[in-house]
Amino acid sequence: MKQQITTVSVNLPQSSSLPNTAIQVQGLHKHYGKLAAVRGIDFTVNKGEMFGLIGPDGAGKTSTFHILGGVMEATAGEVQIFNQPARNARLMTGYLTQQFSLYLDLSIDENLRYAAGLRQVAADLLQKRRNKYLKLMNLERFGDRLAGQLSGGMKQKLALCCALVSQPEVLLLDEPTTGVDPVSRREFWDVLAQLSAEGMTIVVATPYLDEAERCHRVALMYSGQIHEIGTPADLRANLGLHRLEVRTANLEATEEILSQTAQTNIVDVQTFGDRLDVLVKDINSGETEVRELLQQHHLPSPSIERGEPTLENVFVTRLRQQGSAPQFFPFPRFRQRGVREQGSRGAGGIFNTQDSALAIYAHNLSRIFGKFQAVKDVNVEVRYGEIFGLLGANGAGKTTTIKMLCGLLEASGGEISLGGETGNLRSADLRRRIGYMSQKFTLYDDLTILQNLEFYSGVYGVPRKLRREKIAWVIATCGLEGQENMITGQLPGGWKQRVAFGASVMHEPDILFLDEPTSGVDPLARRQFWKLINDFARNGTAILVTTHYLEEAEQCNRMSFMVAGETVAEGSPSSIKASQPGQLIEIIVNQNQAASKLLKEHFESWRVSIFADSLHIVLDNPEPEINQLTQLLKANQITINSLRRIPFSLEDAFIGIVQRSQN
Repeated sequence: MKQQITTVSVNLPQSSSLPNTAIQVQGLHKHYGKLAAVRGIDFTVNKGEMFGLIGPDGAGKTSTFHILGGVMEATAGEVQIFNQPARNARLMTGYLTQQFSLYLDLSIDENLRYAAGLRQVAADLLQKRRNKYLKLMNLERFGDRLAGQLSGGMKQKLALCCALVSQPEVLLLDEPTTGVDPVSRREFWDVLAQLSAEGMTIVVATPYLDEAERCHRVALMYSGQIHEIGTPADLRANLGLHRLEVRTANLEATEEILSQTAQTNIVDVQTFGDRLDVLVKDINSGETEVRELLQQHHLPSPSIERGEPTLENVFVTRLRQQGSAPQFFPFPRFRQRGVREQGSRGAGGIFNTQDSALAIYAHNLSRIFGKFQAVKDVNVEVRYGEIFGLLGANGAGKTTTIKMLCGLLEASGGEISLGGETGNLRSADLRRRIGYMSQKFTLYDDLTILQNLEFYSGVYGVPRKLRREKIAWVIATCGLEGQENMITGQLPGGWKQRVAFGASVMHEPDILFLDEPTSGVDPLARRQFWKLINDFARNGTAILVTTHYLEEAEQCNRMSFMVAGETVAEGSPSSIKASQPGQLIEIIVNQNQAASKLLKEHFESWRVSIFADSLHIVLDNPEPEINQLTQLLKANQITINSLRRIPFSLEDAFIGIVQRSQN
């Protein structure tokens, strides 16, 4: 840390001749034939505001963005961008769509020049803005690199640069960080916060509600309508519920008891890593009920902390009140367990993973592409009935590792055993025992949902007499009854993910590879995904999963972190968090953005991050550094409302491990 304490000026939204209301939407409707995607929404966005549009898959968000961006006509209603129709305001609007809007065979600089040409940006302004935005995104050294050679996070940063090169007054971002690793996600949102502070108006949709907490205001949209608008704090307060963080030695049994017991006070229970989030109507009687229930069932006394509801709690509760929660349908199993019976079962048929055989084994696994070594001496062991997380930043080598483990890509070196097979990993018998959901959708966009499922049931050798029930289970689980004949390419991304998951498990695989299965999926659907994943594991399936959403990665039994093709940490989520050096500090101040900017000038930037209305900072030497940062903030007239030590989350641990390994 730098020792000198200085003062800094804070960028406030710049004044302009433009009106204060940036976006005005009144009575907006959008119909596709008989389907009403948007049904009469109204909202305004002020100049310089960061406005979040959140909702479940298929809520109508993308249709709204298309109309705001002037690329689609509304069926009815009015949309004004700074008092102009949206179509006429396209030159002052930047739009980052859900799909990558880049030319993969062009370089970074060529993509920028093309985007600037479309937006009529003069050559001298292009060079100035190119330097500004590529530096802001840490891409300035890669101008001649092809876009197709960039990691997912770098592609999204470049797409944002292309949207910014015309210096738009309004920036529309439709799920900009889907498939982006946690390090890049934090950097991306720090850039958005800076742009907003400089006066740019930003409208963003995101399935990650920890990101939506950083918006000034949020609109909750579902079934084509907006049901609630307010600041994140307003939405949390309007929920009228309280949150208990419950930590206990037996989370699974505790969740089952609290979820299934008929109690008037307990509204919702969900596992988050090493804790349960329990929503209750009354904070005091709710805590008493939790303790009494666990005591009645002879479970250990829990540790309980009280906290405010999160925006995800609001999202899930509101959708459940509308009856929108997906129903859980037990998987129709027919197969004998076969090789998986090498493991032993405990109470309730749950697999004892310590006694079960190895399903996936790799020793010193390597892969070289030309002169580039993508994977370096990686070791992996996954037992039947175990969920193993393979985590890393974009480009770390995770997908390459998965492709080698399941026989889709030949290894350059090392040993592999898959389901006991060490020779031909592509044999038909072995393939029928494996399920694989790739990072890119495994479905055919020009086939219907039903045709895709029939195709995969045939490929995986599902007996004909069982196919109808298996396919019906996928359709019901996805909530697509009556829409089986829809062309798959018309589905929103989150719905495609659900169908792809169903297609990969219909044949009851012994071993299941899931490469970012919940990417772009809303919180309710993520819960359903993980309930299904846990159900397969408890019935003996070995599961290897990658994800960028590290709160859900806490549900893995064990995991490893990869950086630049190498394993840099491995163990259980609890052991990885406990092994972190230093201390994580939470600070609540009166000027979050200004404090974040200031602290990043005195600490390594990765150590400081915004979490809703608080800041997290990692300190290696907490005692002297807490005193120094307190003085620094006070010297800049920033009021500290609270400062406390908190445990590392898995995301904090991941970012720390990745950043330290690169220094």
